[in-house]
Amino acid sequence: MYKEQNRTLIEKARQRAEALLQTMTLSEKIGQLSQFGVSIYSESDKYYEDHFRSGKLGSYLAVTGAGLTNALQKRAVKETPHGIPALFAADVIHGFKTTMPTPLAMSCSWDPTVVKEAMAVSAKEAYAAGVKWTFAPMVDIARDPRWGRIVEGFGEDSFLGAAMSEAAVEGFQGDQFGEEDHIAACMKHFAAYGACEGGRDYNSVDMSMQTLHDVYLPPFIAGFQAGAAGVMTAFHDLNGIPCSANIYLLKDILRNECGFEGVIISDYNSVQDMVAHGYSESEEKAFEAAFAAGVDILMAGDGFNNTL
Repeated sequence: MYKEQNRTLIEKARQRAEALLQTMTLSEKIGQLSQFGVSIYSESDKYYEDHFRSGKLGSYLAVTGAGLTNALQKRAVKETPHGIPALFAADVIHGFKTTMPTPLAMSCSWDPTVVKEAMAVSAKEAYAAGVKWTFAPMVDIARDPRWGRIVEGFGEDSFLGAAMSEAAVEGFQGDQFGEEDHIAACMKHFAAYGACEGGRDYNSVDMSMQTLHDVYLPPFIAGFQAGAAGVMTAFHDLNGIPCSANIYLLKDILRNECGFEGVIISDYNSVQDMVAHGYSESEEKAFEAAFAAGVDILMAGDGFNNTL
């Protein structure tokens, strides 16, 4: 479970957050749940600074570089209503500046210490570039070679995947939250993303609860027990309900059974995609359904700002 010093830090942070929340408006609270990134806009220099004054921005996606992040952070702290810093997040899958072997290749070492060391080096480099949160490790068990994202995970074996998952989280995060040269980890994709029918990305997953618990959840549980700060929802639907609106998956299993205490973020556009799934009649309904199911942060855009 979380190391004791982490629990102390978490409790102190929670107390500060609770005090801060008492001074915030509803729209400012929702703004903290809204993430923006250059990858979703045609203008590469658009960082939505106009959201600062109204408190409608909580984090950035794929905005990196010490000079840029420092400049944006100074403006964010100065211009937001409560001086809340933005959180800079990025995908750091197998290296940041230094290219590491892919997770699938690292799993072939059968040596979790290799994974831990590689992620620690990646974290140090990302930290220097202003990134404090990574959307990794990807711990999806995948047994269909037609699925293109199989290379991002640690393979087909649940026991090995769990060992590598724990090592990756520890490598990214270090011994305690906020440690210099380490960054927060966000495990993905919850859950059973690697079991999409026909190996087709974003497709449906039809699965028994026994298979879900025996095969696909163990790597997540290992990462949670190592103290992973976040988890990302998956694109697909699980037994007919999109993961980003799946109350049974996100509340009953993730929160109650797995005991996960961290933050839940949607994958990129996974909430809007629920319209294409035929689950939500509009994007507005999709945003409402995702929030009701337990999604804390929207990746990405103004969906929560404009709807909730």
